[in-house]
Formats: sequence, structure tokens, C-alpha cells
Amino acid sequence: MTEQAATERRAFEPLEHPAVWRGAELLDRPDFLHELSGPERQQVRAGRLGDAFRERLLGLRESLEHGSGCGLVRGLDISGLSEPEAGELFLAIGRQLGTPVSQAADGSLLFSVRDAGYAADDPRSRGPNTSRKLSFHSDRCDVIGFLCLRQARTGGESLIVSSMAIYNEIGRTRPDLLQVLQTPFYYKRHTVDPGNPNPFCRQPVFSFTEGFFASSLLRVLIDRAYADPATPEMTDEQREALDLVETLADDPAFHVRFMQEPGDILLLNNWVTLHRRTAFEDHPEPDRRRHLLRLWLAMPNSRPIDPLFRDNYGATEAGAVRGGMRSTP
Repeated sequence: MTEQAATERRAFEPLEHPAVWRGAELLDRPDFLHELSGPERQQVRAGRLGDAFRERLLGLRESLEHGSGCGLVRGLDISGLSEPEAGELFLAIGRQLGTPVSQAADGSLLFSVRDAGYAADDPRSRGPNTSRKLSFHSDRCDVIGFLCLRQARTGGESLIVSSMAIYNEIGRTRPDLLQVLQTPFYYKRHTVDPGNPNPFCRQPVFSFTEGFFASSLLRVLIDRAYADPATPEMTDEQREALDLVETLADDPAFHVRFMQEPGDILLLNNWVTLHRRTAFEDHPEPDRRRHLLRLWLAMPNSRPIDPLFRDNYGATEAGAVRGGMRSTP
């Protein structure tokens, strides 16, 4: 396990960046919603990513890193497509943006976000394949993408928050806890990550590398790590700091809440946003139940990240192919 110190732990100065936004103001940002034109819809439906659509994706790639950090592509016609056909189309779009990375030990590049019906103690169970509410978190990649195939009968809304805005608020109100969040927290190896040789890793929630900000949070793995007798106990200050991040993220003044429609592609830069979804209730018919496809992307224009992330991401240099889970034989 890597035992390097965080590269740039620094005193608070408010972040000024297009990815600092609050609540519903994101919906009015010109780089958030991308409505496909009629010709674009026809070309993409036919499996041809025309020049106009490719240009749109290049602009979206740029705004994910240097703009709001979020993008919603609306108007993709997936009616009548089978799940494999929709998946291949989603992968083709993803490859125009970056490099898809593995989401499982078998090397799968796509993950089905739907209620798989696993028991709570089943080792295959992970938050995205249940119907329960998820906490705000980031995923192990530069950019995460969701293609909505079907909505639930009720619930299943998407919530996004700017982690840069949360950083600023904590710096203004609790600079002592901001320092705590820039120190490494223990993470337990995920139950579905058998290819990872490290039982634990250590990562900061907020970090700076070569002047670039990055946030990363998956509370469930932090709590599992500190519940393990092999690690130190979590301090009161660490718990208070993590609770404050989650409290602010849950505040409607900070997050935006909306429903993805079938055909919508939601793209999020994990280094500047946190996301979650609400609990949902499915339709009784299997072919009508909520189903999203998830894609993890390493981005060619990504920022450098702290050396502590090497254990989980494999590489930390700007533009490196990184993230995902190691596949096992």
C-alpha cells in the first residue's frame, strides 16, 4: 500500500472556477443541456456519429473538465433497440469522449444499473444494483456516464452537487474540518474488486496537485475500513468532517435534482462533482423496470491527481488511462 503524503495540503482560498455552482443554477448553464438536432438524432440512430455530433462531443469533453463538470445529452432515439444494441451505441459515443475502463473483475466496460434482487448480504450486491437510496459519492474514473433505457414507476431521480462549491462552503464556515478532509482516509477494498491486491488504500476527500483541485468520496468504503480492526479508529474530527460534506450535499440549496428520460445520457466529472440517486419503486413487469447503463471513462484531457490515488487508479498523471477495476483471470 502506498504511504506517500498528500502533495498539496493548503490553507483555504475560495475556488473560482466554472464548476463552482449551486443548485438549480446548473440547469441554466449553457454547457449543461445538449439537445440533439434532427439530423444528429437520425445519424446516431443509424450508428453513424456524424461530424456535427462529433464536434458536440469534443465541446462536451472540454466543458466536463473546464466548465461546469456536467453534461446532459438529450434526444437520443433508443426506441426498439435491444440492450446490447443500446450498449454498443453508448460505448461508441463514450469512445469519442475518452477510454472506457473496466467496471468489474471480468473486465466489463458496461454496468447495468438496475435492481438485481440480491440479498443484502450477497457479495455481488452493490448500491447501483439495488432500489435503495444512495449517498452522495464519486466513482473510480475521471468521467461517469449514464444512459437511461427505462425509468422506474416512481423515484430514481438523479441528484448532483458541485464538490468545489462544498469545498468553498466548508472553507468559509469550518476551515478546521477542511484541513481534515485534505488528509488521507482509509478505504476498504470493495467486495466486487478481487483483482485489487490491497486490502486498504488511503485517499483524501479534497486534494490539490500541481494546482488542480480534485474531490473523491465513497463513504461506505471509508466506514467499512474504519470498522476493521486492522485500521485505526476514525477520529471525531474525521467523522464530523465527512458528515458535514454529506449534510451540505443533501441541502437543496447546493444540489440539483432531476429525472433522466429514456435516451438521456448524463456525464459527470467525478473530480468536481458528487452524485446520488433517490430510492425507487419498480414496475411489476420485468421489461418495464428501471434500467440505466453505466460507463466509466478515462479522459485524455484529465487533470493530475494526488499520488495517493495510484493504488486505486493505477496512474495519476494528467491525461493517463486510469481508474476502473483490475480484471482477474
